[in-house]
Amino acid sequence: MMPALTRRGALGAALLLPIAAQAQPAWPDRPLRFIQGFGAGGTTDIVARLMAPQMSAALGQPVVVENRPGAGGTLAANTLARANDGHTLMLLNNGFAVAAALYRTLPYDPRADILPVAMVAQTGLVILAGPEGPKDMAELVARAKAQPGAINFATVGVGSTQHFVAEAVQTAGGFRMTHIPYRGTPAAIIALRNGEVQVVAETASAVLGQIRGGEVRALAITSGTRSPLLPEVPTVAEALAQPGFDIVTWYAIGVPAATPPAVVARITQVAQAMHGNAELQGRLGALGLTPRAPGTPDETRTAVHGEMARWAEIVERTGMERQ
Repeated sequence: MMPALTRRGALGAALLLPIAAQAQPAWPDRPLRFIQGFGAGGTTDIVARLMAPQMSAALGQPVVVENRPGAGGTLAANTLARANDGHTLMLLNNGFAVAAALYRTLPYDPRADILPVAMVAQTGLVILAGPEGPKDMAELVARAKAQPGAINFATVGVGSTQHFVAEAVQTAGGFRMTHIPYRGTPAAIIALRNGEVQVVAETASAVLGQIRGGEVRALAITSGTRSPLLPEVPTVAEALAQPGFDIVTWYAIGVPAATPPAVVARITQVAQAMHGNAELQGRLGALGLTPRAPGTPDETRTAVHGEMARWAEIVERTGMERQ
């Protein structure tokens, strides 16, 4: 038989359990930061701003998108890795995996300090020329081979997905151009229209308007299949006779690795709800983005870490100099 003192202690503990549970603050209990590592107007920024209202409605707190551009998204990733307020998330993209492959040292450990939680969407990238530039990939390759390095190509930064994709395209086609990094998609497109550069590599969703308006010309798309929004644009695999060439950039929600499991589970639930939201998916689709099932945090982490390994192999194969 349990001693009276012990029985009283057990009873007291049982009575305190609901109080202790009530004392735990609900999450989130204040506004959330949703950071992304690129400038305003790019695809990552657009996707984050489409997601923010949906996340806010689901979580009952404002979700504020914060742009922290620079160094191929690593400045934003470092901010996320160091965040200890429990209310900071990030929209990761392929640049997160690219940086892990390109940079010899980073101020954070991309595998240990950041947890990719849920996939959101993906899109191919397009190789663009200005109105006076090459008419197709064959002409681009011919010009570049005739004068190696004379053609300038712009991206949103050294180590960005756009940079890596352009390098992979050059390797596939056997030609060389000169990389000119810009701070964001709008600056790169302005440079293309002004003739400062002759080629831009950019996500299809970020430049659909300019393509349709005739301001720039899409030479090829990097995905394995043509985009339904740009059916007339050949794939790189078709244009360069390189079967199997298939590169897309993806978007995923990431959090600091120390985020409590209960919070990770809540974010996963929100991601699942957004995946089932017809309005949001329609708006993403109109931008040329293909929805991706969020998956579990374990599945998402495995996929992203696999991308890191893939890009490390591309760095080796293309001979890119690690930073």
